[in-house]
Amino acid sequence: MKKVLILGVNGFIGHHLSKRILETTDWHVYGMDMQNDRLGDLVSHPRMHFFEGDITINREWVEYHIRKCDVILPLVAIATPATYVQQPLRVFELDFEANLPIVRSAVKYKKHLVFPSTSEVYGMCEDAEFDPAHSNMVYGPINKPRWIYACSKQLMDRVIWGYGMEGLRFTLFRPFNWIGPGLDSIYTPKEGSSRVVTQFLGHIVRGEPINLVDGGEQKRAFTYIDDGIDALMRIIANEGDIANGKIYNIGNPANNHSVRDLANQMLAIARKIPEYAKTADQVKIVETTSGAYYGVGYQDVQNRVPAIDNTMSELGWKPSTTMGDALKNIFEAYRHDVEKARHLMDQE
Repeated sequence: MKKVLILGVNGFIGHHLSKRILETTDWHVYGMDMQNDRLGDLVSHPRMHFFEGDITINREWVEYHIRKCDVILPLVAIATPATYVQQPLRVFELDFEANLPIVRSAVKYKKHLVFPSTSEVYGMCEDAEFDPAHSNMVYGPINKPRWIYACSKQLMDRVIWGYGMEGLRFTLFRPFNWIGPGLDSIYTPKEGSSRVVTQFLGHIVRGEPINLVDGGEQKRAFTYIDDGIDALMRIIANEGDIANGKIYNIGNPANNHSVRDLANQMLAIARKIPEYAKTADQVKIVETTSGAYYGVGYQDVQNRVPAIDNTMSELGWKPSTTMGDALKNIFEAYRHDVEKARHLMDQE
């Protein structure tokens, strides 16, 4: 019976993972977050132990529970491109500095650390598929603060790997644009989810124009949340210690679509669902520049496809949800509460 500590338990990944753990295992979840709105009834589950708090303030609670639990998942991070450009120091302070003591406590108490890296660490790598063992990590110049997130995450990966060389049991996982119901809202920083789907859904239910940055030709490999959680559950279970010292891309290469294609697919689905059809018909697709949309410190990646061979072979995992089904599930989740969807993130 594992005890799993999830910091950022109310986030997109955190609440989906908690739900799966409580529904399918006998494990206990110890979770901290500043809110619990996404957790809903899970808060009262007998194996959910929720604490309302902040990792930068409630440090004694965090250390005590690292000592108490078997597996540690620090999911607290700022991961929004607009914040990288506008408030780069805030990104570094939370994503690296605030997480470093958590990593060191996992070392101290000899726990299995399951840490969220990011597909962003590969930067502007030109490989057809990004491989965790072989692909180079390529970033732009210092005057493009967009890269501080990727750089902070990469540095943490290297620190964790270094501790691994000294005995830390760890697994790094890299989510590739995870999407699904329970997307982030304007009030909550995201942890590894894809804002662009949230943003487009908000525009559709409000009948607003969809902005395509630099023509929307940049591609992303989108991954449905259930597939991502399947992989995470196998990492936490860690049968035969298979995941120890490993780096796993968790993504779906088959769902590689341009942002323009994503917008068109979402509009096509929305027009067939009565609750969305009227506002969807009002939406126009317009083009803008990255400079106008994010600011001069932004750069983008044209392609981001994961190599998942080791994830599949070692974890016995395979992504199975098509792009069409993933998007339909998201629309269905908000179908009977479109008003809630109207308040989704309206800026990236």
